[in-house]
Amino acid sequence: MPTRPFDFPNATGERLSGRLEYPVGPARAWALFAHCFTCGKDNKAAVRISRRLAGAGIGVLRFDFTGLGRSEGEFGASGFAHNVKDLVAAAEAMAAEGMPPMLLVGHSLGGAAVIAAAGSLPDVRGVAAIAAPFEVDHVLNQFDPDALARVELEGQGMVSIGGRPFAVGRELVQNLREQELGAHLATLRRPLLLLHSPVDQTVGMDNVTSLYLAAKHPKSYVSLDGADHLLTNAHDADFAADMIAAWARRYLPEPLSTALSPFDAEAEETGLGKFQLAMRAGKASFIADEPEQLGGLGSGPTPFNLLSAALAACTTMTLRLYAGRKGWPVERIRTGVRHRKEAGADVPDVFSRSVEIEGPIDEAQYAELIGVADRCPVHRTLNAGSRFDPTEAGWGADEDMSARSELS
Repeated sequence: MPTRPFDFPNATGERLSGRLEYPVGPARAWALFAHCFTCGKDNKAAVRISRRLAGAGIGVLRFDFTGLGRSEGEFGASGFAHNVKDLVAAAEAMAAEGMPPMLLVGHSLGGAAVIAAAGSLPDVRGVAAIAAPFEVDHVLNQFDPDALARVELEGQGMVSIGGRPFAVGRELVQNLREQELGAHLATLRRPLLLLHSPVDQTVGMDNVTSLYLAAKHPKSYVSLDGADHLLTNAHDADFAADMIAAWARRYLPEPLSTALSPFDAEAEETGLGKFQLAMRAGKASFIADEPEQLGGLGSGPTPFNLLSAALAACTTMTLRLYAGRKGWPVERIRTGVRHRKEAGADVPDVFSRSVEIEGPIDEAQYAELIGVADRCPVHRTLNAGSRFDPTEAGWGADEDMSARSELS
């Protein structure tokens, strides 16, 4: 999936590090993902769920809370309320870029955080919480009791969480103990999806029971049967994402029309960045863009990447057809294409190809296939040049789609 960094300031001006996961076509909606306690945006479950949602047409921002991962600030001096403020700051930054989040997704303590943050985000249409605790101070069970007592007595100290040392202040501990998630649930006024594993050894099933009973309708529950708390099995993370995407369809805007286009290809600005485009070619949808150094987001192939891709695809298909007609045992064909411009040359655009052919064929057969590459239709078009009809203003008249559908 196309992806790019997305950094933004928190409420106190510190830089938080995020990453956007783009759908391959226009986003149906945008989501904001909150990671589990001390995990970070690059936690395996966070990455898999975000990318799976992007694959379902929902763009996602995942980011590191204050003081974690690549984000600035001091983790041990912040608390649950600070995480909620980080979520609000993330949503505001997304809205400023034209992609306000309509879906909040949180894992573990992140699940509790999205429930608490939803009331401050009017654009949100649904909230999904994975393995969330009902009592926010449940996470203090991960602290060594002696280390926790020392923090509360002395005001700060070191604790070990998941084998990693963290400097923690009394404010964080007190803030966790002061939270009442039930009050947020009572006034949520958003559709809520709870996902939880019956065998979760970190946050037990009594938590999701309490969450469900405290929430108002519409509310739903999905069992993540057999999954561990961190969703370390990729299939469990994928299942959770698929359930969230299916549930969210009821509450998100209708997807853009997938009707067959009258054109061979379409490009439409997404409104994100300077050059990013929503592309359609045949039945496929994807993103095109320019590199960051040229003012783009770097979120998709460039126009010349696409032109090179056409030559690579046509060359590979042509060789496959030729080998099939000859009855040669070709197992796999791979074509790489490069494009460059030579200033001052009569024909400045130069394409170069490398072809790899696997299978038990001899040198003469290999050489014959390489020679066939120049006979591919895209090669011939590029080599001979093309003619252009005048550019029309407007979308133009629809063509007879019956013939076009036979080619798609």
